[in-house]
Amino acid sequence: MQPRPPDRTLRPDDGRLARGRRSRARIREAARALFRERGFDGATLRAIAARAGMGASSIYRHVQSKEELLIEELADLQEEAWRRFRAEDARDRPTRERVHRFLRVQHELLVADRDLTAIALRATTRPEARVARRVLALHDRTMGLLVEVLQMGRVRHDLDPEVDVLEAARALFHITLGARIPWANGLVQADACLQSIQAGVDLLFRGLSARQS
Repeated sequence: MQPRPPDRTLRPDDGRLARGRRSRARIREAARALFRERGFDGATLRAIAARAGMGASSIYRHVQSKEELLIEELADLQEEAWRRFRAEDARDRPTRERVHRFLRVQHELLVADRDLTAIALRATTRPEARVARRVLALHDRTMGLLVEVLQMGRVRHDLDPEVDVLEAARALFHITLGARIPWANGLVQADACLQSIQAGVDLLFRGLSARQS
């Protein structure tokens, strides 16, 4: 009887990779819990390791800093906002309505994870913080989606042909950021924050919309 040939579909390190993924998932789950319980500043990497059930030195095999874990959570939140928006988006809708829809979806996710939102907003107002540059990079990706929506609006003659879509996207982003800072600091309720965003978007679109002859 001929010996059975070895199974080539699995690499020798597949088991190690699977264990590494499970360990990283435990670390992220522990980090999320501690960020909510203690805030970002109060959640040390040592405490995250303990919550994940591993030694303080072992965690460095998987992550280098708690900032890295925070960015992963914020990036996932951003991707989920895009996914939900695109799932219900219709490109033939008016540009203003599409922008409102995206910002509303994003707002709902940020409200559901207020602690992470507050951390991200604080990072943008403290440029010396180690996480700030990477948070701002995530913001650039959000502005890229807004540019895409506005560019299509200009092509469809929904917006004035002279509109600078990049500057318009930046303005929209800063409208939302300005409304979220007082909400994250507990000065206004979430509904009031969303109303402020919508009012700012409507005001900006008065200048962006195509002029009727």
